[in-house]
Amino acid sequence: MFSDTHFHLPHTAERGVSIPDILTGLARRNTFFALDIGTHCDDLEKRTATADSAVKSVPDINLHQHIREMLYFSAGIWPAPEAISERQMQIQELESRFTASCSAPETAGFGTGKLCAVGECGLDHHWNPSGADNRCEEDFSSALLHGEAELFEMQLDLARRLDMPVIVHSRDAFEGTRDCINNVGWHRGIIHCFAYGKAEARAFLNHGWYLSFSGSITYTKPRRIDEMAELLRYVPRDRLLLETDAPYLAPVPYRGQPNTPVLVAEVYRYAAGLLELPPEDLSVVVDSNIRDLFRLPVSGSR
Repeated sequence: MFSDTHFHLPHTAERGVSIPDILTGLARRNTFFALDIGTHCDDLEKRTATADSAVKSVPDINLHQHIREMLYFSAGIWPAPEAISERQMQIQELESRFTASCSAPETAGFGTGKLCAVGECGLDHHWNPSGADNRCEEDFSSALLHGEAELFEMQLDLARRLDMPVIVHSRDAFEGTRDCINNVGWHRGIIHCFAYGKAEARAFLNHGWYLSFSGSITYTKPRRIDEMAELLRYVPRDRLLLETDAPYLAPVPYRGQPNTPVLVAEVYRYAAGLLELPPEDLSVVVDSNIRDLFRLPVSGSR
């Protein structure tokens, strides 16, 4: 129950959170799917090793198999300036991970088919020099902005060639994101941590994209709750996903603390309240969407 389609286990561990405790919590509530997201061209091995070590540290060995079944991984390149500047080399490095996965599909003891998506990748034009990403608009020349779009399109093309979903990061960059996607013509994946309005949602949905909402929806100001409810209701039930983006964006009442995939339950409860249905029913909807998007067998349901 309460799958999480987007989190970062190593970054969560760096904030002092116990990964074995997280995995134990997810397994004990019978979580179906949990997706650890890549951000660097060469971080897959580190992330799978972190997850493998954490599973082995879970005291209850009866949970180990369930944890290995529910954990999946993506691999991608987040649009950091250094990655943009070295995009040709980084794309080659990233593609080598997928090539290796195809030739030896078992991922660090997690079974076959566990590398299931490209990303996260995309465009980030949220200029906040004091933020964790330290992004200053004046540092992004026209050449760097062009390179950012090219890096994104390279990963969209990789996903197209691999016939895989893409995990898209789009922050304050709707038009650019739309243009890159249309340039490549690959429309299979997730607009993660969706933070636009109905018009933007319509543009993505019309091309078959899934929209994923994070704990940030619980920050909605009282005067805008009706607007958020309208947006959630606008998204077709078969295109709706939920996530944490842990360790970021902890939902209320945990805002300001390190986020964890266990707290995705709060996102389900908040979204379910706006949609006027039980959280358990929403969990069934999201799990069905996950199976469809990632082409997971129905027999894998729990």
